[in-house]
Amino acid sequence: MTMNLKTPLHAEAITGVILAGGRGSRMGGADKGLQNFNGVPLALHTLMRLAPQVGQIMVNANRNLSVYESFGAPVWPDTTGLGEYAGPLAGFITALERCETPYLLTVPCDTPLFPTDLVDRMATAMARENADFAVAAACEEDGQFRPQPVFCLMHIDMLESLAQFTQAGGRKIDAWTAQHTTVIVPFDQPGDAPHAFFNANTLAELHQLEARLP
Repeated sequence: MTMNLKTPLHAEAITGVILAGGRGSRMGGADKGLQNFNGVPLALHTLMRLAPQVGQIMVNANRNLSVYESFGAPVWPDTTGLGEYAGPLAGFITALERCETPYLLTVPCDTPLFPTDLVDRMATAMARENADFAVAAACEEDGQFRPQPVFCLMHIDMLESLAQFTQAGGRKIDAWTAQHTTVIVPFDQPGDAPHAFFNANTLAELHQLEARLP
């Protein structure tokens, strides 16, 4: 059932969470959020890009917590019983439990060039459609236009639904959001950077993204 929005969807009503809790397996087990991007740790770069777009910000990380805390935002490790490094939905649950604003926006730490108007466009679409979720969509490295489910805006009332989904064994973001009214927000307009949603799973990909900077 589509919810009725309880609070106007503006920046101050949204908490952004940077998801940096993964294994970094394709980076040889390195803590991805702490790999340098243009001389700045990925998670800190993401924080600085996201902070002007939201009212509050937090980081979800599972190791090197004191380093993440030095970035100046609250840091919360996964608190679910889903097992170690259970994927992004574990970070979603942790953030929803800690969120003190009506809305939560999730952003991965490994996509450093996401749009500076990301939140405004996603919030506008979600309010317009009175949707439960807004999910970004953009071209990927292979040129295909696809949803980017880790870029997800939701009301904190979604916590109960997510708990039920994961307790039943669900682990895929899009399988969960498909149970609710979801608006897909395209980032393929004139002026949108074609590589804004490219993510860095390896150090080589990270260096390729650095080369795309102006």
